[in-house]
Amino acid sequence: MSQGSDFSHLPVLFSECMEMLRIRPEGTYIDCTAGGGGHSSGILDRLNVHGRLISLDKDDDALSACERVRSERRSNARWDLVKADFSDIENVLTDMNIDGVDGILADLGVSSHQLDVPDRGFSYTGDGPLDMRMDQTQKVSAQTIIDRYTEEEIVHILRVFGEERYAGRIASAIVNSRKTKPVRTTGELSEIIMRAMPAKAKKEDQHPARRSFQAIRMEVNHELASIEKLLEVAPRFLLPQGRLAVISFHSLEDRLVKDRFRSLEAPCTCPRDFPVCTCNRVAMGKNITRKPIEATEEEARSNKRSRSAKLRVFERNCEVWKPLL
Repeated sequence: MSQGSDFSHLPVLFSECMEMLRIRPEGTYIDCTAGGGGHSSGILDRLNVHGRLISLDKDDDALSACERVRSERRSNARWDLVKADFSDIENVLTDMNIDGVDGILADLGVSSHQLDVPDRGFSYTGDGPLDMRMDQTQKVSAQTIIDRYTEEEIVHILRVFGEERYAGRIASAIVNSRKTKPVRTTGELSEIIMRAMPAKAKKEDQHPARRSFQAIRMEVNHELASIEKLLEVAPRFLLPQGRLAVISFHSLEDRLVKDRFRSLEAPCTCPRDFPVCTCNRVAMGKNITRKPIEATEEEARSNKRSRSAKLRVFERNCEVWKPLL
């Protein structure tokens, strides 16, 4: 476990998530990203003795924090903690013999703890090892990318995951720097990135290294692939009128969520000029949030992390549901 493992976690869009999940006291719910237990605690508070909460996380520090929360609070509901990536939700529920749940919540952001503890290597403002692994048992870390990826591979990561317009200059600077001296810390990497960027880029509101660190983190943890798998599987486990709520922090993530919810609501693939649908694809449910829910001005002022958060919610149909097992 990393040092300073006390999770101080301020749940983003907390009230909005609790409201949109429409939590039934006797229901079964999944928190796909337990973090410090903030959202999980809110769900648990709304459950009775017949209710059940399953919290997933692949970060051992997060699970340890939730264990402490679970031991300190009184609840009649059942609370299961499971080490797993949310992309593995199907196997988790199958192993538990659960064929349907009343609600699923996924906060796709990096936790406050991961950003605040230097030796986790997520922060571009601190100085720690080049780690960035959410699951610290996996082999590939940020160090692997900085040491071994080609310049072309680094450019691709920065452009696709970070939408970084100076990807070429940054990748070249990283490769040239490692030829002279190994890059070993987040502070060193942040300096290399800043030196590679033009003066005008350093005047932006955000830190010059933010997009690059985000891109490297997403590559290390295979984040987009995990999100795609979650969005493919999770809706099928919703009971009638069950809801899937997803909080994203990046335009690529939000686009995946928006497009998936839209396809679940309108799955027909027939040409628009067809008078009658012949593909026989049936809507799985409806998109509750035509526009994403965003933080209030008050929350944005008190929690900077919430400023880029977008919450989208999908509700399962009654008509097409059937047990999966």
